[in-house]
Amino acid sequence: MTVNPKNPKNPEPRKPPILVSYDSLEEKASAFVSQSLESEVAARFGPRDEAPFSILAYGDANLVVGGLNGATHWRWRHIRHFWVAASWRGRGVGRSLLQRAEADALARGCVGLYLDTFDPGAAQFYARCGFAPFGRIDDFPPGHARTFLYKKCFAP
Repeated sequence: MTVNPKNPKNPEPRKPPILVSYDSLEEKASAFVSQSLESEVAARFGPRDEAPFSILAYGDANLVVGGLNGATHWRWRHIRHFWVAASWRGRGVGRSLLQRAEADALARGCVGLYLDTFDPGAAQFYARCGFAPFGRIDDFPPGHARTFLYKKCFAP
C-alpha cells in the first residue's frame, strides 16, 4: 500500500496485479508458486514429510502385471496410480497390492490411505477392500464422475 500524500491516514489503493496465462507449464513460475505454497502450508500445518512410493506385482517370466504408486504425506498415503493388467484382474493381484500398500503405510506410521477413480467398477472394488467414498465430482471427465475414497489404517 502506498501513502496518499494528501491524506496519510488513508493510503492509496494498489494497482491491480498483472495476470498472465500460459498454455503450458512455465517451469520457473510453477516452481516458485509450488515452493511458496509449500512454505506457507508448512508454517501453518507442519512439514509434509512427503516420500514417494511404488509397489509392483510380478507374474510369469518376471513381467510386471500390476502396480501402484503415489506419495506419503502428513501420515496419509495417497495412491495416485493403480493398475492391474486385464489378464490378471480377478485373481487377487489388486487386493494384494492394496494390502501391501496399507501394511507399508502402517509401518511408516500412516493413519490412512486415499485415492480416486473415474471407474464405477473400480470404486466398488475399493469399497470391497474397505475404502469409503468421501467426495465426487460429476461430469469429470465429461459424462462420468470422479470418486474420492479413503481407508483408515488399523494394525492387524
